[in-house]
Amino acid sequence: MPAAGRSSRMGGRDKLLLELDGVPLLHRQAAAALSLGAPVLITLPRGRDRRRGKALGGLKGPLWTREVEGDEGMAASLRAGASWALGQGARALMVMLPDLPGIGAPEIATLAQAFAQEPGRCLRATSQDGEPGHPVILPARLFTAVADLHGDQGARALLARESVLSLPLPGRAAVMDLDTPDAWAAWQTRDNSTPTV
Repeated sequence: MPAAGRSSRMGGRDKLLLELDGVPLLHRQAAAALSLGAPVLITLPRGRDRRRGKALGGLKGPLWTREVEGDEGMAASLRAGASWALGQGARALMVMLPDLPGIGAPEIATLAQAFAQEPGRCLRATSQDGEPGHPVILPARLFTAVADLHGDQGARALLARESVLSLPLPGRAAVMDLDTPDAWAAWQTRDNSTPTV
């Protein structure tokens, strides 16, 4: 789970420490990831000890953290994740962004089940109308290629060379992130209920 960003669009607040459902967003999403029963890695920016202590304390399950250079962008987290997954002997790496509140345990399980049907292919969640989003699952055969990624484009170029299996999730769950104060306000006043973890 890439959680090494600086929350630069949140007006000085750390979005991953803001609370949804009474808990910090990062804690909420990490708990959802752990619900699958597989090991979880969370990448953190150097020097953000509050994320480790306030947001990750008390979580149960196989949880690891790694510090990366968050200023580089998503690639630093992806490289760390692929290296860690390789060391774990994992068959794949699910990249789950921590600021998508519509992604919970049921959505994660749905993606894992879909990947199990075609374990050699990349899998990408989309909105209900097909907009590419997250989580993304990368099979182990791509871990070496992930090591060559740089910058803030994530695995976009890598996915462009692959036959990616798209999996639509309900509504805009796969694309609706909480990057700005306006997005937080809109989520908190929504009519639909918050997905359970």
